[in-house]
This record gives sequence, C-alpha cells and structure tokens, in this order.
Amino acid sequence: MNRIIVEGTGSILLEDLRVGMRSRIAKTFGDRDLEMFGELSEDRNPLHFSDEAAKGTIFGERILHGMLTASLFSGLIGERLPGYGTIYLSQNLTFLAPVRPGDEVIAEVCVSGINVDRNRVNLDCVAKIGEKTVIKGDARVIAPTAN
Repeated sequence: MNRIIVEGTGSILLEDLRVGMRSRIAKTFGDRDLEMFGELSEDRNPLHFSDEAAKGTIFGERILHGMLTASLFSGLIGERLPGYGTIYLSQNLTFLAPVRPGDEVIAEVCVSGINVDRNRVNLDCVAKIGEKTVIKGDARVIAPTAN
C-alpha cells in the first residue's frame, strides 16, 4: 500500500483521498502555549501551572492539558488532511502518557476508511514523544468534495 505523506496546507478532495494517506506535524509546547490554552479553555488546574502543586500528583511535575496536545489533530485535519472545508463529526482519544512543557510531540493522522457515498472519512490519530505513544484515537469527518 502506498503511504503518501501530505505536507503543506489546503484541501484534498474526497475524490482524491486514498486509504493510507497520512500527515504529521511536530510541535514543542512551551509555557506561553500552556497559559493561552488555560485562558481559552478556562482550565486553570494547578497541575498545569504550579510546580509545587504538581509535585504532589502521580506525575511529580507539571504537564500539559491533554486536549492541548490533542489539538494538533484538529490542525492536521483542518489544514492538511483532508484540509480546508473539512467538518469534524467525532473524535475518540485515549491519553496514554503525560506531555510536559518542552516535550516535542509528533502528531499524525492517517486515512483508515472512506465512505464516498456519504462523504465520510475515518482517520487514525497518534501522538508520540520519540517512540512513546502519548495519545491514540480516531476521528470521523466530512471531507470536501468537487461536487
């Protein structure tokens, strides 16, 4: 099976999508990203912002909001695969390991199924730090079409 890597931004129309197409992005989140996400989401849990408070948790130090890391999937789906015009229908996620400020996360989406009659596309979603998977899941979207 041909594994096409999609780079750049734009739209890939439903008619041009193929199972196995994938796109990935690498991102290192810093304290400013964490602060902005906390402000936007209204999630100011001290686990994310206070070294002292985080010491008393199972992680022993501050971690990113899981949804901040998962937001990379939204960027990949909305900007690259399928891209502009895509409509999110659902997202399932399992958080497997913490992400700390300064960790480089590599997120990837891969087309796992296409229903041409309904304009639906299924994508597998994985985020890793090095070889360690930190999030896995899937998404279902409506892809843009030529019609």
